[in-house]
This record gives sequence, structure tokens and C-alpha cells, in this order.
Amino acid sequence: MRIIRYLKENEKQLAAVTNENEVADLPFSDFLSLIAKAREDNRTAFDIVKQISDEAEKQPIEGLRLTTPIDAPEVWASGVTYKKSREARNYEATQGKLDRETFYDKVYDAVRPEIFFKSTSARTVGPNDPVYLRSDSNWQIPEPELGLVIDKEGYVLGYTAGNDMSCRDIEGENPLYLPQAKVWKNSCSIGPAIVLAETVSDPYEFQIICRIYRDEELVFYGDAQVNQLKRTLDELVQYLVLDNQIFDGTVLLTGTCVVPPNEFTLAENDRIEIEIPGIGILNNPVVQSEKVGQAAKG
Repeated sequence: MRIIRYLKENEKQLAAVTNENEVADLPFSDFLSLIAKAREDNRTAFDIVKQISDEAEKQPIEGLRLTTPIDAPEVWASGVTYKKSREARNYEATQGKLDRETFYDKVYDAVRPEIFFKSTSARTVGPNDPVYLRSDSNWQIPEPELGLVIDKEGYVLGYTAGNDMSCRDIEGENPLYLPQAKVWKNSCSIGPAIVLAETVSDPYEFQIICRIYRDEELVFYGDAQVNQLKRTLDELVQYLVLDNQIFDGTVLLTGTCVVPPNEFTLAENDRIEIEIPGIGILNNPVVQSEKVGQAAKG
């Protein structure tokens, strides 16, 4: 069972999606209110949702305007957690020569994982919202990732899909440019749903799929399994919360193993689909940020 939010009379409505893709409204203001109620009653969130869903009137999910499933106060991300990611970063750092080891080899093999700040709730978009291309980059890609929804102690509450938009040329030019290669307006999307952690027997079995369409023609397809991770999910969470103040509802993106070919870059009007079966499809159109700025001035 998946947890979503959608716009109902211009307000965000929390709801559950059954295996038959029917939607039942939940009497909670947000995802964290559901979690708080479960803890107060000493029950699982799934038990509460199932009871309400079994008794509630339902509607089809088609036609609903989905939002982010949670207003994540912060989104963090993990880097170089898959072999494919290390190879891509080395390609950038050596300008395609791959003739030497780089600091990314050290990151991949180190005890401490790379974890960086990605976004806030105000900067994070949801299903069908546009993601923007950075105006000073000529080599940009999506990074499809499994997202962990955690509480302030690092306990995993659920799983979602995320898109960690990245500028390969900016990061490859200088590793200290990582914040500019990763953080700009509408550079992070999450959704379309949260799958409750207690309903997932093994998160390493999740499959991550990325499709990129240009003029509605498929120009890239890639997939991977979370079990290809170099590190454990618990390890990534432990380093995030270590001596750090984390807030309930934080999302930790766990890295990507799906990377388009080195000659590929996103273009305006592309459309990105990131699918994790069991969670859903996160769909985002691509917009050039310069035109967004021009539209705002107009």
C-alpha cells in the first residue's frame, strides 16, 4: 500500500493507494501525522491505513493532481555509492581519458561515504512538476535514486523515488563545485508515493528504472537493482545522522546506478520518468531555466 498526497479543493490531501490503484482519503494532515498516530497507539502505520482504507469510499487515481508525498524539510544525497557512478565521475574528472585513478576511487573505497545536502521542501518538486536545466551547464542528466524517508533519529519510515539532477561538466571541472553541480531551482524531485517501511521485506530488491523521452520518443532507458549498492542503506543513514541535527521527514537519496551515455545531455522539453515498481513512476518535464527567468521578467 502506497501513501500519496493530491490536491483536493486546492488543499493537500493525504491518501492511500490500494493494490488495485484505488485511492482512499486518510484523516491526517500529512505523512508525519500518520506516523505520530501510529506511535501514539502503539500500532504500525500500515495497520491504521489498512483499517481506514477498508472502510473508506474510494476513487480512481487517474486524474488526480499529485504533489510531493511529503514536505521533506531537507533532502540529502549520497554519491559514488555504485560502481557505475564511480565510473561516470572518473570519466568527468579525467575529461574522458580514464588514464588514472581519481579522488572518486578514494570516495568509492573509503570507510566514510560521500553525503551532501541537496534540497529543502521549498526547492523540491513532485510528480509532473518541471525540473529545470541550469543555465551555466552544457552537460546535465537526471540521477534516478531510491529515497529513504527517515525520522530525526534515523529510523526509516518509508521509501520513495527521487531525481537528483546533476551537471556533469561542473562537477567534472572541479570537485569543490559540487554544490553548484547539484543544487539549483527545481533540481530535485521526489514521489509519486511513499511505501511504508514495514511493508517492505527487502529494500535491496527494489528495481530503479529511468526513461528519457524527446518529442515523446524514447531516447534513453536504463535500469538497476538497489542490491548493486557498494554500501548498506543503514550505513548511509548512520553517517547522515552522526553528530548532525536531522528533522522528522528528511529524505536521503541513496545514489544512482543508472547513467545515460557520456555523449548524452538533457534538452528542454525532454520528459523524465523514474520508476521504482511498488512505489510508482515519478514523471517530470524538463525546462530551460533561462526561459523560466525570461518568463518571470515578462
